[in-house]
Amino acid sequence: MQSFGIILPAMPLPRWAREIGFYLPSIPQYVLFGNIYDVYPLEVEGRYVPYDLKNFLSNMLKLYENFKVVLSYEPLFGFRLLSGSEEDAKSIGISNLKELSLVNTIKSVSEAVNNKEKTCAFIFDFSSRLQSVCQREVEEFFYHAFRLCFSAIQVGNPAKYNPIFFLFERDSDLPPWYYLNNPLVRLISISKPDVEIRRYLAQTLLGRLSGWNDLSEEEKKSTLDGFVDQTSGMYGREVVSIVRLAIYNSIPAREINEAVRRYKIGVSENPWAKLSREKLEKAEEYLRKRVIGQEKAVLKSASILRRAYYNLSGAQFSRYSQRPKGVLFLAGPTGVGKTELAKAISELIFGSESSYIRFDMSEFSHEHTDQRLIGSPPGYVGYEQGGELVNAIKQNPFSVVLFDEIEKAHPKILDIFLQILDDGRITSGKGETVYFSEAIIIFTSNLGIYEVLPDGTKRMRVTPDDPYEKVEEEVLQAIHDYFKYKLARPEILNRIGENIVVFDFIRKDTAVGILNKMLNNVKAKLWEEHRLTLELEESAFNTIKEACLKDLSMGGRGIGNKLEEVLVTPLSNLLFRLSPKEGSKVLVKSLRHDGLSFSLEGVVA
Repeated sequence: MQSFGIILPAMPLPRWAREIGFYLPSIPQYVLFGNIYDVYPLEVEGRYVPYDLKNFLSNMLKLYENFKVVLSYEPLFGFRLLSGSEEDAKSIGISNLKELSLVNTIKSVSEAVNNKEKTCAFIFDFSSRLQSVCQREVEEFFYHAFRLCFSAIQVGNPAKYNPIFFLFERDSDLPPWYYLNNPLVRLISISKPDVEIRRYLAQTLLGRLSGWNDLSEEEKKSTLDGFVDQTSGMYGREVVSIVRLAIYNSIPAREINEAVRRYKIGVSENPWAKLSREKLEKAEEYLRKRVIGQEKAVLKSASILRRAYYNLSGAQFSRYSQRPKGVLFLAGPTGVGKTELAKAISELIFGSESSYIRFDMSEFSHEHTDQRLIGSPPGYVGYEQGGELVNAIKQNPFSVVLFDEIEKAHPKILDIFLQILDDGRITSGKGETVYFSEAIIIFTSNLGIYEVLPDGTKRMRVTPDDPYEKVEEEVLQAIHDYFKYKLARPEILNRIGENIVVFDFIRKDTAVGILNKMLNNVKAKLWEEHRLTLELEESAFNTIKEACLKDLSMGGRGIGNKLEEVLVTPLSNLLFRLSPKEGSKVLVKSLRHDGLSFSLEGVVA
């Protein structure tokens, strides 16, 4: 068959529809559950038309099984004629289409399915909502329907039942006694559209977009393939909505991937598209100012950001990869700049550290804590609130997401990361799908720095005295051993790929740069808040430097903590004593320690 210039073979019915056709001669009642609110394409008069489930069933039974009458019933609204005429309905005993009583309805249906004149079918829509009707009436309704299983007669040539279809959201919405050990009731699960159904939906819809007819046959096929690939895991209605969005926003067929992106993310603005090339060309220079002494991490990060700019992440696996824009696994000692790098990337790309989202994985060390990330299942406490990770990405899909100290997370949490890294999406406890295709994912770890001895004590595997090459080798080996052998989850490493970066210890030359940066932060803060200029005499600076750099085992944080003790806190006391006016210069002349605390001597210059 040809449609909009694409030649495709005739589409077979979905698996669940073929199952219905197979059992019609032997089973009178069907419970369809799962994806019952979606649309499905059916070939009608040479074109594929997307129908909702009850209209799909009606047309299928009419076209393929030659049914004369198909009616649906909905609580509070009564019957609706889907196929056939009102005269046909009256001839099988349905004289009142506005019948609302469940008991009267099933009695009329009982008479109709046993008629020998016309083949007919009944579809009970929104069956999961029957519980909102009087409980006594519902129980009586299901009892009559249950008896009808055993009294229904076969009609037609060849002989088949006049079937009844119940559309339930979940199979558990139907009382188990109704179908357990009952061979006359068939439960059929309806799943999300597979690639075949999406392809036929797409080839029906894409021709409505502007510029479609200007594409060559090869371009049409490529656009169709890409669209089908990008809508993987989506409902049929979502496929229809994307095309409508494209039409409304005048997005041409050639750019249908942009419509998919907007639909998934929920916003039309794209910070990645606004990012200037000049900014990324100087990425290393910017990152070096924030992260001192970690050249390998800076170079790797800048390369990943440039790759993300051209949307090439995962391109080697698929042209339409939905993986995150970038993935980094930052390993190394504490306080060496791993978290600072994540913040710097966020500010460089998105203009603010507010797009940086951090999760401390030590808080997710128990099995049930995965619910904090994706939300609780229906019926559990906190279900309405959703998950922290899901909510954060829904609010801002353009983010840097940092999972700090990943080795402390419960192994079950890793399943969530597998979905994010492979598919670029996760499904929340409420059934919502959120996408990470515009985010950068960063993991941090201290693996390889320490090892736990049999007596429970820790021993450092590497020290600041070791060269970087040894540090890198030991840490990489520890990471591979942890995921491959201890967790037996090598697939995690496989998803991260070659994006593991080992940070070096803070060494003396690097430490001086970090100290100077922190001092400049203090000076800038003092000027911004109080319009005061801070200066240190050389002797005072040397004393502060010696105190702050004496022990580098705690990295940059250790330097900062010591600087707070020897400068920031004493400076506050000095400012109270001197009471300088705005515009003044405060000169620190010396640092003293009286055995209890540090104090500064200085003057207002």
